[in-house]
Amino acid sequence: MPTNDPKPTKNQRRDEAREKARQLRIAQERKAKRTRIAVIVVGAVALVALGLVVAFIVKQNADKAEQYANVAYGGGASDVVAPQTADVTAPSTADGNFIPVSKDGVGKAASGGATLSLYFDLQCPVCAQFDSINGADLDALAKEDGVTVKYYPVSFLDSMSNGTFYSSRAANAVAIVADKDPEHFSPFITKLYEQQPAENTDGLTDEKIAEIATEAGVPTSVSDTFTDTVDGTFKVQGSDAEKTGTWRTFAPWMAANTDLTSKFDSFGTPYVLINDTKFENWSTPGALKTAVEAAAKG
Repeated sequence: MPTNDPKPTKNQRRDEAREKARQLRIAQERKAKRTRIAVIVVGAVALVALGLVVAFIVKQNADKAEQYANVAYGGGASDVVAPQTADVTAPSTADGNFIPVSKDGVGKAASGGATLSLYFDLQCPVCAQFDSINGADLDALAKEDGVTVKYYPVSFLDSMSNGTFYSSRAANAVAIVADKDPEHFSPFITKLYEQQPAENTDGLTDEKIAEIATEAGVPTSVSDTFTDTVDGTFKVQGSDAEKTGTWRTFAPWMAANTDLTSKFDSFGTPYVLINDTKFENWSTPGALKTAVEAAAKG
């Protein structure tokens, strides 16, 4: 249908185009502004969330540091000078740095024969493997004539439990059982290995360690003392000044044991010796028992 509306002039078309461009620009600027605001809001929320996470981690680490401050000898600092074995209190069944187990019982060495020495860390996954292969054989060997199994608990893997000193806590618990309830010494070690925590985790809680001890037959009157502490003095490298500290009952003994391992070349747990000669074929089932029995026969 024909229309009488006049056609827009060239100037009108130009002005309309300019207006549309202006409106489009305004719309784009508003959209960009909304996007900037959204980004700022999201960023602010993310920063707040990150701050909360950091604050939580800091508080958690602070709480952990406070909770486990009195576990290891000298606080477990790297510059602490290890004590001498003669200067520390050892479990009543210990002979120096080790717990002997023989046919005569825990804390008693056989007369003559062969010795099987085992250096172990309860956080060590290879030690758990060793126990699964040889644990029953160690118990059997300890019942044979002329064989003494020497257990050397160490705690050189404390750094693998996120500041909770699991190696020291578990080893101290084992030492207390050796001291107060020796008949459950070996079963408790095996139970701890069966529920061993992964490295670089917080390790088992003290409550869980006590629970495992109960599973192994240890009375609660003994496991209740796992977290007992004693006061003492220590020194740090480069200083003769004595410092005071508080730690678990047998932490100084554990520190002395751990320091003892420095005499070995390429030390790693489990470290196994038969009559003071290193034995490495322990991963073959039965090989360790056969070797010890052969050594006992001379």
